[in-house]
Amino acid sequence: MTSSELLRGDLSIVADLVRPGSRVLDLGCGEGELLAHLREEKGAFVRGVELASGGVAGSIGRGVPVFQGNLDEGLADFPDDFFDVVVLSQTLQVVHRPMLVLREMLRVGQRGIVSFPNFAHWRNRAHLGLRGRMPVSAAIPYTWYETPNIHHTTIPDFRDFVTAAGGTVVKEVALAANASGRPHRVAFAANLRADTAVFLIGRA
Repeated sequence: MTSSELLRGDLSIVADLVRPGSRVLDLGCGEGELLAHLREEKGAFVRGVELASGGVAGSIGRGVPVFQGNLDEGLADFPDDFFDVVVLSQTLQVVHRPMLVLREMLRVGQRGIVSFPNFAHWRNRAHLGLRGRMPVSAAIPYTWYETPNIHHTTIPDFRDFVTAAGGTVVKEVALAANASGRPHRVAFAANLRADTAVFLIGRA
């Protein structure tokens, strides 16, 4: 099994979008899994930002340079255009100020990569429409009272959001998990069939 196959499903797609030798900042980097992979496999210069002390400790344990900080307060410690790529994976929906976070991404980085659960996936629609209950799934694995997700978005909504933030969509990848839980790309009807989306964005 290759190192990319060991990454969480959407992270393997994120890694594919990063060019070798890139300067990469991962916002909400967790325990530094993606950054360690990019450093080892692509020779990337990596930095992370993480709020949870456990994630910071995990990143340090992997030898990943990490700053402990709250993304809702911005990225004032980083200068304009310092990074080639800024990653925000499965984090946008849990921040309180998503517009600020996205604009800061595009300030400090030439490109941004954002992944998020697609709340318009057909199972979510069916769960709410037929059962009358909030959906719980592999992509959204929390009950309503325990979920960290405070902003629910869909693929079309995110496209509009990028435009409103002063950015542009360069590439989008729609993903759906197969029976083994590994993601495969969705070629059509993405907003209905994909449970996760990965966007490569830039400045308008």
